[in-house]
Amino acid sequence: MNTLSRRALLATGAALPLAAARPAHAQVTTLDMPPALLPVKPDDTVAPGYRRDVLARWGDRVTFDALPWNPAAPTPEAAATQFGWDGRICALVPQPAAADGIGRAVLAVAHPTVDPAMAFPGGRDRPAVAAMMQGASLLNLERQGGRWIVADGGYQSRRLTAETLCRITGPASASVGEAVQGLLAVSGGCATPWGTLLLAEDDPAPWSTRLAPLDARFRDALRFGWVAELDPLDPSAVPAKRTALARFPRGDAAAALGRDGRAVVYLSDRRAFGHLFRFVSDGPAAEPGALEQGTLAVARLAGQGIRWEALPRDAQTLLNPIAAAAGLGATAFDLPSGLAVDGSRLFLACKGNAARRPDQVDRLNPRAGSNAGHVVEIRPTGGDHGSDEASASLLLTGGAPEPRHAGLGTAWPEAPATLALDGRGRLWIGTDHDGRVGPAPDALYGCDTQGAGRGLALPLYGAPRGAALGGAAMSPDGAALFALVRTPGAEPGASYGRPGTRWPAFDPTLPPRSTLVSFTRLGGGAVGG
Repeated sequence: MNTLSRRALLATGAALPLAAARPAHAQVTTLDMPPALLPVKPDDTVAPGYRRDVLARWGDRVTFDALPWNPAAPTPEAAATQFGWDGRICALVPQPAAADGIGRAVLAVAHPTVDPAMAFPGGRDRPAVAAMMQGASLLNLERQGGRWIVADGGYQSRRLTAETLCRITGPASASVGEAVQGLLAVSGGCATPWGTLLLAEDDPAPWSTRLAPLDARFRDALRFGWVAELDPLDPSAVPAKRTALARFPRGDAAAALGRDGRAVVYLSDRRAFGHLFRFVSDGPAAEPGALEQGTLAVARLAGQGIRWEALPRDAQTLLNPIAAAAGLGATAFDLPSGLAVDGSRLFLACKGNAARRPDQVDRLNPRAGSNAGHVVEIRPTGGDHGSDEASASLLLTGGAPEPRHAGLGTAWPEAPATLALDGRGRLWIGTDHDGRVGPAPDALYGCDTQGAGRGLALPLYGAPRGAALGGAAMSPDGAALFALVRTPGAEPGASYGRPGTRWPAFDPTLPPRSTLVSFTRLGGGAVGG
């Protein structure tokens, strides 16, 4: 494709063509994307029949008083009002219907990292700026003119950063303290059925070390590494770090209701050989502060399924649940990362673990020495997320299609990192190779979870060179799928001045930018068919 036609397509957001594909998949799946080959290139790739639009980029305005973006001379004050350098979609929260009939929602995006080599001219770290780039953004979305857009300076739009005041609640607050300023390394999160937003902090140690010279509070790492809860529709809500959900490096969180109305929160331990945890509240989820008291348990393989083993209810366990989990024989997964849940199922993305030996494989981690990863499906007994037992099986293995799907396409998920379920029960899988450039780009796949096409993943989108997929979320009306293209051009050896691509603008004076995009079907209709 020549430069003129490529730029014309980028300007209009029109679909870029995939490689030739066969329509045989239509016989086994409800998805309307064809199996295809995804090329590695500076541009992105959109499935035929779909349009990609840009909604927000690193440096774009979030708060009403945002300062202009100047990547050559960033300041903490400006970064605290702008969309962050990195990004991962945590949740989409629909707003109550308004009298004007306009569809509205709040989208929560985590900003986990800031790489000095890619974010700052010359690669010299600027910790005070980085502290404001990381954290989270809450964006107001509206449906206008038949499309979903970001409402510029919307009422609930806000940034959460290293300066955000947080409460600390629950059993470990006596040991940790009752308040702290700052959210650090937010890696994932979710909307809850009881109307709140959970933001999960990852391992805070790298950020604590990086920011310690700025302020003594960052030296107290125990005040970071928790799950924060807040009301996403209240722009003045103070996040509450819930210590009952324990402190460990998290990949993601997913929330559900038990059959008896109690709150259930699943948490992935983002390490090679990491665990899968579950918290069940003592009281009903509808009660204020339901996440302040409850039982933390860990998944252990048992027969053809798993069993949730309760951990001791003491402050020491909450500060180091990994040690307690190992003592109970908890199953060690292959870098557990993204989570997605509905009324009767939980899905877990395992990104892969080349360190697993042949003598360490099991039913839910079946391969040794592989970074290709897989997706696990867990079905609680009786459809009750509060049950202590569940069946568990593999939905798909990464790297290459299973024999039953052979010949239906050459693009296939590898290193699955993020998951999202849509209203039809289909799973959207985002991959992340940490910037490594291989034979195919990171991509976003749709996957049926039942029927003849169960476990068949088809590509909707291929990211530009060096970029990863930072999650997805479906609009309330099903007409748009939002996705986060994170850290384009950030391949090994790249820098601010010499990135792997300058997507999305291809402006030689600008660095590449993490970008929130939306996908819609040309001619209308629900995404995915």
